[in-house]
Amino acid sequence: MLLGEILTVAFASLRANVLRSVLTMLGIVIGVGSVIMMVALGMGAENSIQDKIARLGTTILQIDPQRVAQNGVASTTVAKITMKDVIAIRDSSPHVIGVNPTQDRSLQVVWTNRNTNVQVTGTDANFLEVRGFHMDAGRMFTEAEERGRQRVAVLGATVLPLLGISSPMQIVGERIRIAGRSFTVIGVLAERGVAGVGDGDQQILVPYSVGQFELFGTDRIGDIWVRAVNESSLDAAMLEASMALRRSHRLRPGQPDDFRVRNQADFLSVLSETTQTMTLLLAGVAGVSLLVGGIGIMNIMLVSVTERTREIGIRKAVGATRGNILLQFLVEAVVLCLAGGAIGVALGAGGSVLLRQSFGIETAVNPSSIGMAFGFAAAVGILFGVWPARRAAVLDPITALRYE
Repeated sequence: MLLGEILTVAFASLRANVLRSVLTMLGIVIGVGSVIMMVALGMGAENSIQDKIARLGTTILQIDPQRVAQNGVASTTVAKITMKDVIAIRDSSPHVIGVNPTQDRSLQVVWTNRNTNVQVTGTDANFLEVRGFHMDAGRMFTEAEERGRQRVAVLGATVLPLLGISSPMQIVGERIRIAGRSFTVIGVLAERGVAGVGDGDQQILVPYSVGQFELFGTDRIGDIWVRAVNESSLDAAMLEASMALRRSHRLRPGQPDDFRVRNQADFLSVLSETTQTMTLLLAGVAGVSLLVGGIGIMNIMLVSVTERTREIGIRKAVGATRGNILLQFLVEAVVLCLAGGAIGVALGAGGSVLLRQSFGIETAVNPSSIGMAFGFAAAVGILFGVWPARRAAVLDPITALRYE
């Protein structure tokens, strides 16, 4: 029996049982579609994280105080970081181009008849340069205003709707009350669209001196933000900042740091690893349905062998070899898996696009995931099609012809 004839017989058998063929493919369709959608969701989340970290700034270091273990016991007090430390970093770090201290606390903010609790951040005038923010309207306060303790404020973009403000120019020049004190709004930050660590959209900036003496009543600094010259000098800047703080805190060799220095790459690494783990987990769960679909194909093919026992006997009687019968049933199983895989790829890719366009969920369809899912579908067809095909091939023609 020629290969072309074998393929013709195999396709004819599938067309003769369309409903059974469709139901058999269903497991593969669901499995392949699920794998592609789960991987697309995972990769979309990872891309989103990378984009947000890039917008936060890949040359920025964040320094915050830490509790220190003493004799193996964690201290109950947090180390103190002050402006003395900021000056130490600024004066002894050649790979650093900007140092920005911040103090922050959630305080009540009132404008006309609207009030809300918002994070208020006391910071220096170099906030924009160090943190990479931009103004949407108005201006940033100056060093002179910071030294003169001028009660001026710059609002983050998402603070406006909290106060019922429709446009930035509506609030610039107006007076608001922060913790009962009157401040003049001189600017509004452009929206950055980054949630989480380093988010500046929902905060109000005030001069550091005003925050220290009028709002917070402490000289403790919550975070120091350091901008390195470029990405290649990030490690050198981190080392210089750490050494400057150790000297400022008079830490002896062997004593642990009472502060923590992090860069955005650390966040990216942790979040990416978490996302990759979740992607693999989701893909693994979806892959189980591929195995279930393969088992379904094997069961249907075994039933098909039983139903077509006389047909197999007749073919053997007219000259079909074991190899011909084996190949025919194997082709049927592989065709079912490949057809189901193709439909699953279309549904998975289409579903990913639908999630992104209709629901705003970040997805990214990777061609390698399509190839992997499609190849796995073909492998499932071969793996689970061999046993039924072999069972059909070894049937004795005399016994098969007598089968009722």
